[in-house]
Amino acid sequence: MTKLSVNINKIATLRNSRGGDTPNVVQFAKDVQRFGAEGVTIHPRPDERHIRYQDAYDLKPIVHTEYNIEGNPISKFVDMVLEIKPTQVTLVPDSIDALTSNAGWDTIKHKDFLVEVIAEFKRNNIRTSIFVDPDKKQIEGAKETGADRIELYTEGFADQYHLGNKEAIKPYAECAELANKIGLGVNAGHDLSLDNIQFFKQNIPGLLEVSIGHALISESLYLGIENVVNMYLNKLK
Repeated sequence: MTKLSVNINKIATLRNSRGGDTPNVVQFAKDVQRFGAEGVTIHPRPDERHIRYQDAYDLKPIVHTEYNIEGNPISKFVDMVLEIKPTQVTLVPDSIDALTSNAGWDTIKHKDFLVEVIAEFKRNNIRTSIFVDPDKKQIEGAKETGADRIELYTEGFADQYHLGNKEAIKPYAECAELANKIGLGVNAGHDLSLDNIQFFKQNIPGLLEVSIGHALISESLYLGIENVVNMYLNKLK
């Protein structure tokens, strides 16, 4: 079964909006794991507008499933990941002013940089994943960096699926097939939801993990977090 990792950034955003500690991100991470989530994802950004760097440290002792830390590998981020040693680090080429992740890596242009960063993480036994667009050349480039996995950037699929265009799955399926063939694990994330996750899962060979935050938290406002986590798990079977 494809693993569900819950991105809890939105919980931190809600907390930060009032300046206190409600809702508590550590307690929320405990709860989603208790409800069945098989991983917890965070994506700290330099301005700490949602998840803070301190949250990353506070979460370490309580994440007993898979701990996935996403982010742009600036020096502060790299130092934090090496100290915490999560299960997985997902490298995302965010610009400082990006509202959310909006593009994958150019794994060819940035090959030397990625090779250096990934080698350091792998020396510390941290699984590495690279956020990429569904482009076969970028998948091949990701393999050359030494990464263990790719994370397919799925916003394009989600937008087209919402419009009724199921053919939008094709480049993702083809890239997953290529990744499987050349020995890269396949993760996916961004705008996956209860509406599209089952179709995506059914058409992506060897899908190991999905990281879902915004949609899952939004759906939980109506349906409840425990219920929603289990709805995702059922669709991922």
